[in-house]
Amino acid sequence: MHMLIKRLSEMHMETNLKLLQPIPFYMSYPGYFGPGRETQMLQDMEYLQQMYPDTVKRCQRRVAEILDRTDYEGSVIYDEYPDRLSLLHLADSMKRTLEQEGLEPSEDVVQLLLLNEVYKRRHGGRRGRIF
Repeated sequence: MHMLIKRLSEMHMETNLKLLQPIPFYMSYPGYFGPGRETQMLQDMEYLQQMYPDTVKRCQRRVAEILDRTDYEGSVIYDEYPDRLSLLHLADSMKRTLEQEGLEPSEDVVQLLLLNEVYKRRHGGRRGRIF
């Protein structure tokens, strides 16, 4: 019984020490999307994407559809540190596809849309459905 009380006392002290440790400055900002708040952050991102200009929305939808083909277990988009060249190559092929379909996005726009879509998928976003 004495050992149990001693262990409970130690656990209580450990918990109190953890509570007294300072937190990183960015975690104190209002709206910080910390652990467990990914869903809220993704919903916010999707809401703001609804405000994209119409041409960019069409490109975003197609980028998501094209990315569905490379969205599988073990895909480069799920690597801990995705290879920049692979993503740039994927963005370039997406740009060519969009151009064949009559859309004329800049290379930068396609890269940005691709990286946003990869980010969403890596953090539990919806596959294939953007808007």
